[in-house]
Amino acid sequence: MKTTIGALRASAFTALTLLTLAAPKSRADDYFSPTDDHIRISLGAMHVSSSTDLQANSSEGVEGTYVDAESQFGLPSSDWEPKFQAMARLGTRQRLSFDYFTLDRTGNQTIPASGSPIIFRDVVLLPTDPLQTQLNLRTFGITYGYSFWHSETLEIAATVGVHITDLSSMVKVQTETRHVIQTDDQAGPVPTVGLDATWVASKRFYFDASAQYLDVHINNASGSLGIYEFDALYRLRPNVSFAIGYTDYKAQLTSTSSTQGGEFNFSSKGPDIFVRVAF
Repeated sequence: MKTTIGALRASAFTALTLLTLAAPKSRADDYFSPTDDHIRISLGAMHVSSSTDLQANSSEGVEGTYVDAESQFGLPSSDWEPKFQAMARLGTRQRLSFDYFTLDRTGNQTIPASGSPIIFRDVVLLPTDPLQTQLNLRTFGITYGYSFWHSETLEIAATVGVHITDLSSMVKVQTETRHVIQTDDQAGPVPTVGLDATWVASKRFYFDASAQYLDVHINNASGSLGIYEFDALYRLRPNVSFAIGYTDYKAQLTSTSSTQGGEFNFSSKGPDIFVRVAF
């Protein structure tokens, strides 16, 4: 896992270096407004602090145990993860944005001898069981924005998008006397609506803010997704900006399905740093 994350960071750094070198140089006074960017590519990293609660009922309808994944499954509560965003403007007021969020975590935890058995989908985890756990979350979003306010110093857009989310989990116990493994995978598109804004404070400094949210109820499932972000950017060159920001990502899913019922509550938030190349 660490090797994979390291490779991602190395690839992101290499791509960022090439983009920076490829960005066309402009005169010092040729600082066009960020509200007129045609293409934006942002690469960096986010320090995430995560909280995960889940419940996985059995395929026979037996209610699963409500689990705090960080404390009971040993998943790390904080980590560094890659950050990627891109934007392509279709016209003065229309644009498409793309973003990718990934969080892969593994843990090792022994259920306390004084603890209670844990029902997780179709397995029962017993006290003193040494757990090996894995929880992976990936979200790829495509968002359309229409700027109902557009000027050289301020742009405000209404947005509508879809985030394709994949959640996979694995719990494993392997001893001389017990061999238990349970995997689970849930995936699907989640629509969102929101607002996106850019305020240009000067030729060097500008700020981005966005909020996307939706609460849906379909048949025997309900869920919500909220993504909130604020970034402050400094333009070192007309086409290259350095940024610090903060992102808050929240997801909730409840299923009353007779074969895959359960609940998932997830929150991940923290500061981020990135470099943006714009054309």
